[in-house]
Amino acid sequence: MAKVELISWGKSVIIALAIVFIVRTFFFSPYIVEGSSMEPTLYNQEKIFVNKTVDFSRGDIIIIKGSDKNYVKRLIGFPGDKIEMKEDQLFVNGKKFEEPYLSDNLKEARQIGSRLTENFGPINVPKHYYFVMGDNRLYSMDSRNGLGFIKEERIVGKSEFVFYPFAEVRIVK
Repeated sequence: MAKVELISWGKSVIIALAIVFIVRTFFFSPYIVEGSSMEPTLYNQEKIFVNKTVDFSRGDIIIIKGSDKNYVKRLIGFPGDKIEMKEDQLFVNGKKFEEPYLSDNLKEARQIGSRLTENFGPINVPKHYYFVMGDNRLYSMDSRNGLGFIKEERIVGKSEFVFYPFAEVRIVK
């Protein structure tokens, strides 16, 4: 009787571990935010869940696989897009793109007499690549200044929500 019960428990544990492995590998994974490049949207050491199964939209927060660490950035440009920044206004393919998530950082930049994002472009995003920027643009390493264009296969997934610290649980936009 004990042997049958032990085998039953063993099967249950193996099935549970297989499900966890499949879900983490192909569907959802937890990540830790490192640094301040996405403040005030995401803060250093917050833990987020990343959805690996969704299509991306402009403005989504994505995880990028680096050689030594992962990066959390906002997706700005798709392959073939023309990206330009003028006077803290983002233009994609010649059309102004609203970035409401930058309002707090824009106020702070203006208070110190600075632009949040230096003028650049127009930049054409190559085929199979993406253009990303952090929300804290005064202090973000991104496609403008270090990361360059992001290859499609380096994108891990889209950030869905913060799950830790528990007092700060929220959906990420």
